[in-house]
Amino acid sequence: MVFLERLCSIPRIHWFQPCKRLYSNRNILKLSERGMYQDMFPNTAASDILNLLNKCPQCVYAGFDPTANSLHVGNLLVIINLLHWQRGGHNVIALLGGATGQIGDPSGRNTDRVALSNDVIQENIQCIKSNLETVFENHEKYFWPEKENKLKPLRIVNNESWYKEINSIQFVSDIGRNFRMGTMLLKQSVQSRINSEVGMSFTEFAYQIFQSYDWLHLLKEYDCKFQIGGSDQMGNISAGHELISRTVNKKVYGLTLPLVTTEEGDKFGKSAGNALWLDAKKTSPYSLYQYFLRTKDSDVERLLKLFTFYSLGEIKDIMFKHKEHPEQRYPQMCLADQLTTLVHGENGLAQARQATEAIYSKDVKSLVSLSSADLEQVFKGAPVVNLLLSPGITVLKLGMMAKCFPTESDAMRIIQAGGFYINHQRIKNINEVITESAHILPNLISLLRVGKRNYYIVKWQT
Repeated sequence: MVFLERLCSIPRIHWFQPCKRLYSNRNILKLSERGMYQDMFPNTAASDILNLLNKCPQCVYAGFDPTANSLHVGNLLVIINLLHWQRGGHNVIALLGGATGQIGDPSGRNTDRVALSNDVIQENIQCIKSNLETVFENHEKYFWPEKENKLKPLRIVNNESWYKEINSIQFVSDIGRNFRMGTMLLKQSVQSRINSEVGMSFTEFAYQIFQSYDWLHLLKEYDCKFQIGGSDQMGNISAGHELISRTVNKKVYGLTLPLVTTEEGDKFGKSAGNALWLDAKKTSPYSLYQYFLRTKDSDVERLLKLFTFYSLGEIKDIMFKHKEHPEQRYPQMCLADQLTTLVHGENGLAQARQATEAIYSKDVKSLVSLSSADLEQVFKGAPVVNLLLSPGITVLKLGMMAKCFPTESDAMRIIQAGGFYINHQRIKNINEVITESAHILPNLISLLRVGKRNYYIVKWQT
């Protein structure tokens, strides 16, 4: 793409720099100006919430079930909302579902979740905990300028710690009696599944009871009056509100956030099969960076409001610059820079930029700085072949050994026509002999390209 090729020539002043007017406000309802909230429960509670927020610091939680060994971009908006609460001086809890992960949340799903073993769940718990700690640490390090005004630390809890102490008969007797079947059956997540061909298991049907009790427990333990979640969590949040109203008669409040969707309108998360993971081992900083760098002009202002800590005034300035020079895609760079820094830190951002330059710069020096692992991540999906470096290998023979061409006649035709590259350098002589100094990078890698976008990675054994 032309705009990506321009990245290498754009002056450094256009790259990400920490915001000078980082957004923060004790009244987190102001985030509605950024399109952060979709619904509120109860829907008439705005004035009560505002009074609480202005009166003293409040406590909020969001839950994360360990269905995979990493969180993904579909979780990122909830995390950023928690960060806004933290920036406003409030207490933030991330609840890890060591217990509820064994049950499975039916929200947004057409089939039962695959049951996970306890060992897998425990491993996933540790990975998600690491994801959360990393993002919160990066936020404080790179996006919180008031170093003398310490943020209240993130509290991470695992609901397995209280469920393992509860007798199942007692739980059904004491907690289950507060739920009405008619109300439970009316939940959208239940209705869509019951009316489907696969139906719904009792296990997943009971999920809303456990998430409700989580909130009750956190209310008693930490005075947690607020729960946030994606818009698909409204049924579970309202169930928790009902349980608390029946048992302790305290006012609590739920807020839902819009789901991040793909261009086709599909839920952007693991279930949709198109996840961008927060773990660098599963999705490289480069891949995360490139995804947001390719944001459509029509979407970028909305995503800047949702996913960055720029003030609305700053976002307005960014979009004004965009109108003056749309070819530079300045808002997309601001978005990609902030999110990559938040998830992977400054080192991750540097890697992403370096990888971008390696692809779109025609200078072979840009490839030298990348390790073989970096190249494999940057050119994800590119075939990798291990070859023994021996005397007399020609360009034609290399192309065939790396399986760049279906036949030798195709290879000769394409190479001689100028459609074959080694380390960004066009090679047209099929009889040119491969040498370590001319065709192989210091890391013993050669990056081959056929046409515009068909890459092959050769690892040389000496």
